[in-house]
Amino acid sequence: MSINFPQAEEETVRFWREVDAFQTQLKLTEGNQSFTFYDGPPFATGLPHYGHLLTSTIKDIIPRYWSMKGYHVVRRFGWDTHGLPIEYEIDKTLGVSGRDAVMKMGIEKYNAECRAIVMRYAAEWRQTIERLGRWIDFDNDYKSMDVKFMESCWWVFKQLFDKDQVYRAYQIMPFSTALCTPLSHMESKQNEKTTQDPAVLIAFPVQGKDASLVIYTTTPWTLPSNLFIAVHPDFEYLEILDEASGKHYILLESGLSMLYKDKKKAKYKVVGKIGGKEMIGWKYEPLFRYFADQFADCFQVIGADYVEADEGTGLVHQAPAFGQEDYDAAVAAGFIHPGRLPPCPVDDKGLFTAEITEYAGQHVKVADKAIVKDLKETGRLLVATQVSHVDKFCWRSDTQLIRKAVSSWFIRVTNSIPDMLNNLESTTWVPSFVKEKRFANWVANAHDWNIARNRYWGTPLPLWVSEDFEEVVCVGSIAELKELSGYTGTLDDIHRDKIDHITIPSKKGKGQLRRVDEVFDCWFESGSMPYASNHYPFENSEKFQQGNFPADFIAEGLDQTRGWFYTLSILGNKLFGVSPFRAVIVNGLVLAEDGKKMSKSLKNYPDPKTVIDQFGSDALRLYLINSPVVRGEPLRFKESGVKEVVAKVLLPLWNSYRFFYEQAVLYKKTTGNDFVAQSPETTNVMDRWILADCQSMLQFIDQEMSGYRLYTVVPRLLQVIDNLTNWYIRFNRKRLKGAAGLDAQDTKAALDTLCQVLFTLVRALAPFTPFLTEHIYRLLQPYLGDALSKFTNAKSVHFLAFPTVQESLFDEVIQRKVSAMQKVIQLARVARERRTIPLKTPLLTLVVIADVQQLSDIEELQNYVKEELNVRDIVLTNDEERYGIHLEARVDWPILGKKLKRDAQVVRKALPDLSQEQLRQYLKDKKITIKGIELEGSDLTIVRVIAKDNAHLVKDEGVQYEPAFLEDMIILLDTAAHPELIDDGIARDVMTRVQKMRKTAGLVPTDDVRMQYSVVSNPDGVQFDTLVSTRKSQFENTVRGPLEPFSPSGELADSVILEEEHALNSLTLLLRLCRL
Repeated sequence: MSINFPQAEEETVRFWREVDAFQTQLKLTEGNQSFTFYDGPPFATGLPHYGHLLTSTIKDIIPRYWSMKGYHVVRRFGWDTHGLPIEYEIDKTLGVSGRDAVMKMGIEKYNAECRAIVMRYAAEWRQTIERLGRWIDFDNDYKSMDVKFMESCWWVFKQLFDKDQVYRAYQIMPFSTALCTPLSHMESKQNEKTTQDPAVLIAFPVQGKDASLVIYTTTPWTLPSNLFIAVHPDFEYLEILDEASGKHYILLESGLSMLYKDKKKAKYKVVGKIGGKEMIGWKYEPLFRYFADQFADCFQVIGADYVEADEGTGLVHQAPAFGQEDYDAAVAAGFIHPGRLPPCPVDDKGLFTAEITEYAGQHVKVADKAIVKDLKETGRLLVATQVSHVDKFCWRSDTQLIRKAVSSWFIRVTNSIPDMLNNLESTTWVPSFVKEKRFANWVANAHDWNIARNRYWGTPLPLWVSEDFEEVVCVGSIAELKELSGYTGTLDDIHRDKIDHITIPSKKGKGQLRRVDEVFDCWFESGSMPYASNHYPFENSEKFQQGNFPADFIAEGLDQTRGWFYTLSILGNKLFGVSPFRAVIVNGLVLAEDGKKMSKSLKNYPDPKTVIDQFGSDALRLYLINSPVVRGEPLRFKESGVKEVVAKVLLPLWNSYRFFYEQAVLYKKTTGNDFVAQSPETTNVMDRWILADCQSMLQFIDQEMSGYRLYTVVPRLLQVIDNLTNWYIRFNRKRLKGAAGLDAQDTKAALDTLCQVLFTLVRALAPFTPFLTEHIYRLLQPYLGDALSKFTNAKSVHFLAFPTVQESLFDEVIQRKVSAMQKVIQLARVARERRTIPLKTPLLTLVVIADVQQLSDIEELQNYVKEELNVRDIVLTNDEERYGIHLEARVDWPILGKKLKRDAQVVRKALPDLSQEQLRQYLKDKKITIKGIELEGSDLTIVRVIAKDNAHLVKDEGVQYEPAFLEDMIILLDTAAHPELIDDGIARDVMTRVQKMRKTAGLVPTDDVRMQYSVVSNPDGVQFDTLVSTRKSQFENTVRGPLEPFSPSGELADSVILEEEHALNSLTLLLRLCRL
């Protein structure tokens, strides 16, 4: 019974469609308590990548879990359909840029082009998300371009406007010249990277003095707009004579290293020192004459406390339209105010305007070179180099941002910071450091939010204003717009091209009020999603207030701490005074295997579709969520990691079911009765252990899922799969096969146990691996009997309740006993591996040294230990000294040295004299006094070693002990070859080979065959016939029948199923399987 996981998953998708699984699950929980989930909307202008698949997996697991816990979890897909990503695509496609080009084309046509590509990949998204196994409603989705969504955004904005939380201001903002629009501070920090820029030192001659001020800048393009030079009033500046040129320069001493490559070889003299305060008011020669007449009172030194001593020359060139600090300093000095704004000769495309005659029409970054060249010719350029530094780039166009003065609309954020931080405390973030460090810091340092964009495809700002902006009307709904304007036409679309012509009569005698040009920042729309996706408050008001807000859970990537999480929080706190979500999982970034960002052009990652087609979605889901990425850390995606999940998790789980199925068929053949599971009634230790382990798992999952810690839940689930396959089934094969020499009742109890564990596991794993659990569950159904009668609809595992903890199955004593047994076996395996002795080789003795409790636990389970480890005898003892076990104290001297300082040497000398009793006491008390010096905790590490010179050491002849240690247990495995064990080894080897032949022949456990042997070569004279006859029952129980001798010439050829020759050291056998 083999399985192809991707094919099985595709069959499951078809089954889900047939039974309308997602909608059926919703109907089954309708009327129950709600669990509210918000889906952060992606853009549909590109195909889903691994980052989307990761968040989609998390967004599927949590709602599935809470649905199985009985909650009603509505899941609607959302689309971010407005904004820069869409417009940038259209600008590139149509080759347009800037307002004039769009106006010539017409906003209506431009928006129609945007609308046409918005849902370009919607079908591919739907297909991929369904194939990933995520259940979410695409038919009842929400789109930010829908008129209902847009109208709710108007309502949100009007609430803020009416609370005086909106204002218009002239501010210096990050500006994308590729997109011709300002960005918010939040957006400007989403794409920071290293770049190279020119770095120049420029001389500004002081009027009336034979000296020049020296400034440093990396933005030569701002020099034509220079109005001031700022100094720090408290700094002391040097006036130097440059002996090479004979000129005098003024700058900070720390700036000399910028003026001279080698300060020691530089030829200059300090001719004076000047306080910054003294320089304020000095006039200097303008670098360019463009604004020399209009701003004749400027071009002088002003004071500014923000000037830093370790940056530049201590004199800062000021272009107030291109730097917030420049602007603030000019305002503080009294030269700039709302009635007199600074020159801003750069248009929205980043081109110099006609005012800058020499460079008009050039992009400012291109003009850098020309400006530097021209300044060199005038003699004002002192030094020109390149500097590598981190700068901000447009998150959409990937072009370098400039800072530029704009008049824009802002939402007050700084006045809400205390409330936002206070409400943040009641939220759960996984991992917590994102909340405590990244997000809290981001909020604490928040700026007011520029929510306006000089664009076209977006929700229009609902502001109608007079020409002088003294009368401003904010509209909060379509009905209000119609009422205020008198417009009687239909308004089933409120994009710019549909409403910009509508005017509102002034109530102050200012004629007709017209709508401002701007549209909302698309982050405002996504932040309004809790309200707008429900058309609140125009519809669903009662439902919204009774459970749809705040969300119980959201999830997105680490980058959204400055994005969606932030805008959600601003609006939730502003509107309702609460955080809009209670819990959030923040995932890290998925990188390419080489640690670089995944790139289509570099082709440095495998296509997600190919990975799913090859390994299946369950494997990809488990790989992603059982990785550091769910702890907010980066993941280097490795295709081999997905493959490993198949081999180490999915196949073992499937093989567990397959083994159960084969034994259920065998049970029917041997008893004549169909196997139907009942609640296990068993006294078997391993049965009770695996059942108890499942209860511990369920208890742990309930505890951890309430804290959204997927990174702890998944390992625990995988541990149970490991316990089931590598411990329970492995140790109980004979019982489950009915070959342990016990009655059918014991076989039934073992099968009942295995069936219950599988049924528990498929339900517990269902949110994580929805496909394989569904597949196994549907195969299990015929065996579950009355267990399904308590469920309303048992067609799908996802319709069932999540398994609840059964207190009666908890058994801490049994778990403790098996844990002790596991430790023994794991230590002995290590000892075997160290000596490269295979498990099929029988060994004589295993000595276990531990405390009395553990020895008692192991004694009860020693038959399992003997069989698993293939040892004949087990010695249980707590006498460490008898076997030469010696305690030693070891110290991390660098750490202890820092703690004890000089006393460390005293301890170092005294350690060898500590008695074994003192070390045992330290193990117990975790503290000891050595020469008056107190040691505790982890100051000493106590390890066990074998003391070769111990007089009490047992020295059995022919014994070769291989030790293995744990803190509370030691094993000694006799690895010597003993003649009396050779026959046991041969017998075990033959049984293994016969079982492999059955598998090669394609036989199942219910296929009865004759198993025969013939000795081909036996130079050492092994008594093989006697070996087989004396172990008849062992062969029958293990391979389900006797092993019989045959004559190579005596059997009819057509009865032979498979015949193979096998060499067991010097003994060569011909083994064959024959039909009965």
